[in-house]
Amino acid sequence: MSIMKKNKKQSTVDNVIPFIPEGDFYFSKGVHAFQKRKFDIALKWFKKATEADPTEPLYPCQMSIIYTEIGAYHAANQILTEVIEKQGEDYLDCYYLIANNYAHLGLLHDAQKYATIYLEKDPEGEFKEETEELLSVLQLSEDDDWLDDEDELLMYQETAFHHLERKDWQKALPLLQEMMTLFPDHMTAKHEYAYALFFSGDRRDAINLEEAWLNKHPASIFSLTNLIMFYYEQNDQTKVDQLKHSLVNIFPIHEQQKLRLAIAFAHIGCDELAYSRFLSLSKKSLRGHINYYRYFSKVAYQVGDEKRAQRLWEEGVMLYSVLKTEQAPWQQTK
Repeated sequence: MSIMKKNKKQSTVDNVIPFIPEGDFYFSKGVHAFQKRKFDIALKWFKKATEADPTEPLYPCQMSIIYTEIGAYHAANQILTEVIEKQGEDYLDCYYLIANNYAHLGLLHDAQKYATIYLEKDPEGEFKEETEELLSVLQLSEDDDWLDDEDELLMYQETAFHHLERKDWQKALPLLQEMMTLFPDHMTAKHEYAYALFFSGDRRDAINLEEAWLNKHPASIFSLTNLIMFYYEQNDQTKVDQLKHSLVNIFPIHEQQKLRLAIAFAHIGCDELAYSRFLSLSKKSLRGHINYYRYFSKVAYQVGDEKRAQRLWEEGVMLYSVLKTEQAPWQQTK
């Protein structure tokens, strides 16, 4: 996706940038990093631009475009929605960008809704042709019923994952229930459902579900990691120790399973063990995981690697605004 224009009244960034330590200077540095596809660096500059001038909507809009580039569509739409709430009708392009992100997520009705709003509010807008093309594709998609089971499953997974990572259990649970109905053989949805059920307050039902699944599949990493966290929260140390004995000897191949183990060890307070597991992970494969930053920064701080902990937390806060509402590891009492 191309860089956004500042607005019709302002010129684009020139090659020669005067040293003005204000939002425009940081924005220019961000544009330079963006054009080189150095998205992490670009996000840092755009964040500084936003801090320097919180009233300028261009800066968060550009951050949203980077999130779109890296596939963090929900995070992008969260920013764009906030811009619309603050700026009213002044940044109508946000409606097109939101529609585009929903289309990527497979949420076709939402995509159509925002694309239509954009054309209604700005019929001759900059993204008129792109929006009309998007609506045409969406219409064909509905007529041809092109979403196969795999596409629909991925759509549900992405949306449920978004809510789970943000601990929004009440939004995650109905989605996971739908997934279990539509895809009864998809075990991941069942384990995620038990996880959300437990932390939403239905602890006994969640434990019963996982214990039943573990009896059928004794080697299930999902069941083992869920249960060890459940037992820890229930202060059942005997069962925690039993499962820990099994888990310390498991070294999965897949990054997602490696992360689940690292998080489980971190959750139950095995900081050294969790730290070594986190160090073995490939961060590039786990960009969308808020818990990677949430737990890795915590155990890094606990084992004395304070610089890494601070770096991870700052990066996580920059990527995921929900972490701004949480305490950093060095502020936590537990």
